[in-house]
Amino acid sequence: MLSVLLAVLAAVSNALSSVLQRKAARDGPQDDGVSPRLVWRLLHRPVWLCGVLAIIAGFLLQATALSFGQLSVVQPVLVMELPATLLLASSVFKSRLGAREWGASAAMAAGLAGLLFSLSPSGAPAPHAGGPEWAVASGLNVALIAALVAWAHLAGHGARRTALLGVATGCTFGFTAALIKGVTEAYAHGFATLFTSWQLYAMIAAGAGAMLLLQDALQAGRLLVSQPGMTMSDPVVAILWGVFVFGETVRGGVYLIMSVVAAAVVATGVVLLARSPLLAGASDREERTGSGGARAGAAS
Repeated sequence: MLSVLLAVLAAVSNALSSVLQRKAARDGPQDDGVSPRLVWRLLHRPVWLCGVLAIIAGFLLQATALSFGQLSVVQPVLVMELPATLLLASSVFKSRLGAREWGASAAMAAGLAGLLFSLSPSGAPAPHAGGPEWAVASGLNVALIAALVAWAHLAGHGARRTALLGVATGCTFGFTAALIKGVTEAYAHGFATLFTSWQLYAMIAAGAGAMLLLQDALQAGRLLVSQPGMTMSDPVVAILWGVFVFGETVRGGVYLIMSVVAAAVVATGVVLLARSPLLAGASDREERTGSGGARAGAAS
Protein backbone atom coordinates (compact mmCIF):
# COMPACT_ATOMS: atom_id res chain seq x y z
CA MET A 1 0.00 0.00 0.00
CA LEU A 2 1.52 3.27 -1.19
CA SER A 3 0.25 5.37 1.71
CA VAL A 4 1.85 3.02 4.25
CA LEU A 5 5.20 3.11 2.42
CA LEU A 6 5.10 6.91 2.28
CA ALA A 7 4.21 7.08 5.98
CA VAL A 8 7.16 4.83 6.84
CA LEU A 9 9.46 7.08 4.79
CA ALA A 10 8.01 10.12 6.59
CA ALA A 11 8.74 8.52 9.97
CA VAL A 12 12.32 7.78 8.92
CA SER A 13 12.77 11.35 7.64
CA ASN A 14 11.52 12.79 10.92
CA ALA A 15 13.83 10.48 12.86
CA LEU A 16 16.76 11.48 10.65
CA SER A 17 15.99 15.14 11.30
CA SER A 18 16.06 14.58 15.08
CA VAL A 19 19.41 12.81 14.92
CA LEU A 20 21.06 15.27 12.52
CA GLN A 21 19.96 18.31 14.50
CA ARG A 22 21.17 16.70 17.72
CA LYS A 23 24.51 15.93 16.05
CA ALA A 24 24.80 19.56 14.94
CA ALA A 25 24.08 20.92 18.41
CA ARG A 26 26.01 18.45 20.58
CA ASP A 27 29.49 19.94 20.02
CA GLY A 28 28.47 23.48 20.93
CA PRO A 29 28.45 25.11 24.37
CA GLN A 30 25.71 23.69 26.57
CA ASP A 31 24.85 26.95 28.35
CA ASP A 32 23.69 28.95 25.33
CA GLY A 33 20.05 27.91 25.52
CA VAL A 34 17.78 29.00 22.69
CA SER A 35 19.38 32.25 21.59
CA PRO A 36 20.16 34.16 18.38
CA ARG A 37 23.81 33.18 18.84
CA LEU A 38 22.89 29.49 18.94
CA VAL A 39 20.65 29.79 15.86
CA TRP A 40 23.36 31.69 13.97
CA ARG A 41 25.92 29.01 14.76
CA LEU A 42 23.58 26.20 13.72
CA LEU A 43 22.80 27.94 10.42
CA HIS A 44 26.48 27.58 9.55
CA ARG A 45 26.50 23.84 10.21
CA PRO A 46 25.61 21.79 7.08
CA VAL A 47 24.49 18.83 9.18
CA TRP A 48 21.88 21.01 10.93
CA LEU A 49 20.60 22.31 7.59
CA CYS A 50 20.33 18.70 6.39
CA GLY A 51 18.24 18.03 9.47
CA VAL A 52 15.90 20.88 8.52
CA LEU A 53 15.63 19.50 4.98
CA ALA A 54 14.85 16.08 6.43
CA ILE A 55 11.93 17.38 8.49
CA ILE A 56 10.60 19.25 5.44
CA ALA A 57 10.85 16.01 3.46
CA GLY A 58 9.02 14.21 6.27
CA PHE A 59 6.18 16.73 6.13
CA LEU A 60 5.87 16.43 2.35
CA LEU A 61 5.90 12.63 2.55
CA GLN A 62 3.22 12.70 5.24
CA ALA A 63 1.06 15.06 3.18
CA THR A 64 1.45 12.85 0.11
CA ALA A 65 0.61 9.75 2.13
CA LEU A 66 -2.56 11.45 3.41
CA SER A 67 -3.53 12.38 -0.14
CA PHE A 68 -3.39 8.70 -1.16
CA GLY A 69 -4.60 6.96 1.99
CA GLN A 70 -6.73 7.16 5.09
CA LEU A 71 -5.86 9.29 8.10
CA SER A 72 -6.45 6.31 10.38
CA VAL A 73 -3.76 4.39 8.47
CA VAL A 74 -1.08 7.02 8.00
CA GLN A 75 -0.84 8.46 11.52
CA PRO A 76 -0.45 5.14 13.38
CA VAL A 77 2.45 4.23 11.06
CA LEU A 78 4.26 7.41 12.10
CA VAL A 79 4.81 6.00 15.62
CA MET A 80 7.68 4.06 14.03
CA GLU A 81 9.64 7.32 14.19
CA LEU A 82 10.61 6.42 17.76
CA PRO A 83 12.47 3.16 17.00
CA ALA A 84 13.81 4.71 13.79
CA THR A 85 15.36 7.51 15.85
CA LEU A 86 17.11 5.00 18.08
CA LEU A 87 18.39 2.94 15.15
CA LEU A 88 19.76 6.00 13.36
CA ALA A 89 21.21 7.47 16.56
CA SER A 90 23.02 4.22 17.32
CA SER A 91 24.68 4.41 13.91
CA VAL A 92 25.53 8.11 13.95
CA PHE A 93 26.74 8.24 17.55
CA LYS A 94 28.41 4.79 17.48
CA SER A 95 26.33 3.41 20.34
CA ARG A 96 25.06 -0.14 20.69
CA LEU A 97 21.43 -1.15 20.86
CA GLY A 98 20.62 -3.67 23.58
CA ALA A 99 17.93 -6.31 23.97
CA ARG A 100 15.49 -3.68 25.29
CA GLU A 101 15.76 -1.52 22.17
CA TRP A 102 15.59 -4.38 19.66
CA GLY A 103 12.77 -6.13 21.52
CA ALA A 104 10.70 -2.98 21.97
CA SER A 105 11.18 -1.98 18.32
CA ALA A 106 10.09 -5.44 17.17
CA ALA A 107 7.08 -5.29 19.50
CA MET A 108 6.06 -1.89 18.12
CA ALA A 109 6.34 -3.12 14.52
CA ALA A 110 4.33 -6.27 15.29
CA GLY A 111 1.73 -4.32 17.28
CA LEU A 112 1.36 -1.74 14.51
CA ALA A 113 0.90 -4.48 11.90
CA GLY A 114 -1.73 -6.09 14.13
CA LEU A 115 -3.49 -2.76 14.66
CA LEU A 116 -3.71 -2.01 10.93
CA PHE A 117 -4.91 -5.57 10.21
CA SER A 118 -7.53 -5.47 12.97
CA LEU A 119 -8.94 -2.07 12.04
CA SER A 120 -8.48 -2.40 8.25
CA PRO A 121 -9.54 1.23 7.72
CA SER A 122 -11.24 1.86 4.41
CA GLY A 123 -12.93 4.76 2.70
CA ALA A 124 -12.88 6.96 -0.36
CA PRO A 125 -9.36 8.05 -1.47
CA ALA A 126 -10.36 11.71 -0.97
CA PRO A 127 -13.29 11.79 1.47
CA HIS A 128 -15.10 15.09 1.81
CA ALA A 129 -15.77 16.53 5.24
CA GLY A 130 -18.48 19.16 5.47
CA GLY A 131 -18.40 22.45 7.36
CA PRO A 132 -20.46 21.28 10.37
CA GLU A 133 -18.27 18.22 10.88
CA TRP A 134 -15.12 20.36 10.71
CA ALA A 135 -16.55 22.91 13.14
CA VAL A 136 -17.66 20.38 15.76
CA ALA A 137 -14.55 18.19 15.55
CA SER A 138 -12.16 21.16 15.56
CA GLY A 139 -13.93 22.70 18.53
CA LEU A 140 -13.80 19.45 20.51
CA ASN A 141 -10.14 18.87 19.61
CA VAL A 142 -9.08 22.39 20.58
CA ALA A 143 -11.13 22.20 23.79
CA LEU A 144 -9.44 18.92 24.71
CA ILE A 145 -5.97 20.39 24.12
CA ALA A 146 -6.82 23.51 26.13
CA ALA A 147 -8.20 21.40 29.00
CA LEU A 148 -5.06 19.24 29.08
CA VAL A 149 -2.76 22.28 29.07
CA ALA A 150 -4.78 23.96 31.82
CA TRP A 151 -4.76 20.76 33.88
CA ALA A 152 -1.00 20.43 33.36
CA HIS A 153 -0.32 23.94 34.64
CA LEU A 154 -2.67 23.50 37.59
CA ALA A 155 -0.82 20.29 38.47
CA GLY A 156 2.34 22.28 39.19
CA HIS A 157 5.76 20.78 38.57
CA GLY A 158 6.35 17.06 38.37
CA ALA A 159 5.62 13.93 36.36
CA ARG A 160 1.88 14.59 36.09
CA ARG A 161 2.45 17.94 34.38
CA THR A 162 4.98 16.41 32.00
CA ALA A 163 2.67 13.53 31.09
CA LEU A 164 -0.31 15.83 30.51
CA LEU A 165 1.72 18.13 28.27
CA GLY A 166 2.89 15.07 26.34
CA VAL A 167 -0.72 13.99 25.73
CA ALA A 168 -1.68 17.56 24.75
CA THR A 169 1.21 17.65 22.26
CA GLY A 170 0.14 14.35 20.70
CA CYS A 171 -3.46 15.58 20.41
CA THR A 172 -2.20 18.71 18.66
CA PHE A 173 -0.13 16.68 16.20
CA GLY A 174 -3.20 14.53 15.50
CA PHE A 175 -5.25 17.68 14.86
CA THR A 176 -2.52 19.00 12.56
CA ALA A 177 -2.63 15.75 10.58
CA ALA A 178 -6.39 16.15 10.11
CA LEU A 179 -5.81 19.68 8.81
CA ILE A 180 -3.13 18.39 6.43
CA LYS A 181 -5.74 15.94 5.13
CA GLY A 182 -8.09 18.88 4.62
CA VAL A 183 -5.39 20.81 2.76
CA THR A 184 -4.76 17.88 0.39
CA GLU A 185 -8.52 17.72 -0.19
CA ALA A 186 -8.56 21.43 -1.09
CA TYR A 187 -5.54 21.02 -3.38
CA ALA A 188 -7.44 18.35 -5.33
CA HIS A 189 -9.85 21.11 -6.43
CA GLY A 190 -7.04 23.26 -7.84
CA PHE A 191 -3.92 25.13 -6.77
CA ALA A 192 -5.79 28.40 -6.31
CA THR A 193 -8.28 26.71 -3.98
CA LEU A 194 -5.42 25.73 -1.70
CA PHE A 195 -4.71 29.33 -0.66
CA THR A 196 -8.37 30.14 -0.08
CA SER A 197 -8.93 27.16 2.24
CA TRP A 198 -9.00 27.95 5.96
CA GLN A 199 -7.40 24.56 6.69
CA LEU A 200 -4.06 25.75 5.27
CA TYR A 201 -3.75 28.60 7.75
CA ALA A 202 -5.18 26.54 10.60
CA MET A 203 -2.61 23.85 9.79
CA ILE A 204 0.24 26.37 10.05
CA ALA A 205 -1.10 27.65 13.39
CA ALA A 206 -1.69 24.14 14.76
CA GLY A 207 1.77 22.99 13.65
CA ALA A 208 3.41 25.96 15.37
CA GLY A 209 1.33 25.31 18.48
CA ALA A 210 2.35 21.65 18.47
CA MET A 211 6.03 22.58 18.34
CA LEU A 212 5.62 25.04 21.24
CA LEU A 213 3.79 22.42 23.30
CA LEU A 214 6.52 19.92 22.47
CA GLN A 215 9.18 22.26 23.81
CA ASP A 216 7.06 22.90 26.91
CA ALA A 217 6.69 19.15 27.50
CA LEU A 218 10.42 18.53 27.08
CA GLN A 219 11.26 21.37 29.47
CA ALA A 220 8.73 20.15 32.07
CA GLY A 221 10.39 16.81 32.70
CA ARG A 222 12.07 13.70 31.36
CA LEU A 223 11.29 12.32 27.92
CA LEU A 224 10.33 8.94 29.36
CA VAL A 225 7.34 10.64 31.05
CA SER A 226 6.11 12.72 28.11
CA GLN A 227 6.90 10.38 25.21
CA PRO A 228 4.32 7.58 25.79
CA GLY A 229 1.30 9.90 25.91
CA MET A 230 2.68 12.00 23.07
CA THR A 231 3.25 9.01 20.81
CA MET A 232 -0.04 7.24 21.49
CA SER A 233 -2.49 10.18 21.59
CA ASP A 234 -1.52 11.30 18.07
CA PRO A 235 -2.81 8.16 16.24
CA VAL A 236 -5.84 7.85 18.54
CA VAL A 237 -6.94 11.41 17.68
CA ALA A 238 -6.21 10.76 13.98
CA ILE A 239 -8.32 7.58 13.97
CA LEU A 240 -11.23 9.47 15.59
CA TRP A 241 -10.95 12.18 12.94
CA GLY A 242 -10.79 9.58 10.18
CA VAL A 243 -13.89 7.71 11.37
CA PHE A 244 -16.16 10.54 12.53
CA VAL A 245 -15.18 13.34 10.12
CA PHE A 246 -13.72 11.81 6.97
CA GLY A 247 -16.07 8.83 6.87
CA GLU A 248 -13.42 6.12 7.11
CA THR A 249 -14.69 2.77 8.36
CA VAL A 250 -12.97 0.29 10.67
CA ARG A 251 -13.85 -3.27 11.58
CA GLY A 252 -15.73 -3.96 14.80
CA GLY A 253 -16.58 -7.02 16.87
CA VAL A 254 -13.71 -9.31 17.71
CA TYR A 255 -11.42 -7.22 15.51
CA LEU A 256 -11.99 -4.26 17.81
CA ILE A 257 -10.73 -6.34 20.75
CA MET A 258 -7.73 -7.41 18.67
CA SER A 259 -7.00 -3.77 17.84
CA VAL A 260 -7.03 -2.84 21.54
CA VAL A 261 -4.56 -5.66 22.26
CA ALA A 262 -2.35 -4.56 19.36
CA ALA A 263 -2.45 -0.94 20.56
CA ALA A 264 -1.43 -2.12 24.04
CA VAL A 265 1.57 -3.91 22.50
CA VAL A 266 2.58 -0.71 20.70
CA ALA A 267 2.14 1.30 23.92
CA THR A 268 4.33 -1.17 25.81
CA GLY A 269 7.03 -0.79 23.18
CA VAL A 270 6.80 2.99 23.43
CA VAL A 271 7.21 2.91 27.21
CA LEU A 272 10.20 0.57 26.97
CA LEU A 273 11.91 2.71 24.34
CA ALA A 274 11.16 5.91 26.24
CA ARG A 275 13.01 4.40 29.20
CA SER A 276 15.99 3.43 27.07
CA PRO A 277 19.28 5.02 28.22
CA LEU A 278 19.97 5.79 24.56
CA LEU A 279 16.91 8.02 24.40
CA ALA A 280 16.35 9.33 27.89
CA GLY A 281 19.39 8.90 30.05
CA ALA A 282 22.59 9.32 28.08
CA SER A 283 24.80 12.16 29.24
CA ASP A 284 26.18 14.67 26.82
CA ARG A 285 29.72 13.83 27.84
CA GLU A 286 29.22 10.16 26.94
CA GLU A 287 27.61 11.14 23.67
CA ARG A 288 30.59 13.30 22.77
CA THR A 289 33.06 10.49 23.33
CA GLY A 290 30.90 7.88 21.60
CA SER A 291 30.77 5.70 24.70
CA GLY A 292 27.10 6.34 25.35
CA GLY A 293 23.90 6.82 23.40
CA ALA A 294 22.32 9.85 21.91
CA ARG A 295 19.39 11.72 23.28
CA ALA A 296 17.07 12.46 20.39
CA GLY A 297 13.49 13.62 20.35
CA ALA A 298 10.93 11.68 18.35
CA ALA A 299 7.64 13.54 17.78
CA SER A 300 4.97 13.43 14.57
